[in-house]
Amino acid sequence: RVDTGDTAWILVSSALVMLMTPGLALFYGGMVRRKNVLGTLMHSFIAISVVSIQWVLFGYSLAFGPDVKGIIGSLSWAGLSGVGLAPNADYAATVPHMAFMAYQMMFAVITPALISGAFAERIKFSAFLVFTLLWTTVVYDPVAHWVWGAGGWMKQMGVLDFAGGIVVHATSGFSALAAALYIGKRKGFLHEAMPPHDLPMTALGAGILWFGWFGFNAGSALSSGELAATSF
Repeated sequence: RVDTGDTAWILVSSALVMLMTPGLALFYGGMVRRKNVLGTLMHSFIAISVVSIQWVLFGYSLAFGPDVKGIIGSLSWAGLSGVGLAPNADYAATVPHMAFMAYQMMFAVITPALISGAFAERIKFSAFLVFTLLWTTVVYDPVAHWVWGAGGWMKQMGVLDFAGGIVVHATSGFSALAAALYIGKRKGFLHEAMPPHDLPMTALGAGILWFGWFGFNAGSALSSGELAATSF
């Protein structure tokens, strides 16, 4: 059954994690040169829009939908078909399924945005749009199913990934490394001055990320009753 306290907390946590993506925009935006600030900011903001649409249309179903051989979710929940206010016992037995979906969507949003710092100032905006959509579909959704999805092969092995250590941070970290190696250095790197645009902006972004972490980590308990244990 739905617990009002748990539901309120997961909604607050969803808002906190969503706030982390604009925080990330400020964090990255302050470190690039003035001419690239807007593009860098928009990498994170457009990720909110692109991934949210993808998540609703088919991403959530691929990540958390009915299992297909431990590898991926089926498309049974595409367009959020069958994802309503009744809780899903496999994921969050005390909050509406829709609220759980929204919380997980915020994780899906910030993960490709994290990667954008690896190729800041060195990628076309249109290319980043394509990358975000493809990467979320081909990398994030399957890995999320492996680790978090009911029936996922890593979950079946007993892998415990609390708050995205594998699904969010490992996938984005290795992908960022690969992207940086592939794209290479900025033109003129080590040969011309490339001062950061605004380090106070970066500090503000870091503060917002820090604040949002209470939703990122503590919210992963999916229960207001477990908040104290997971916050410290």
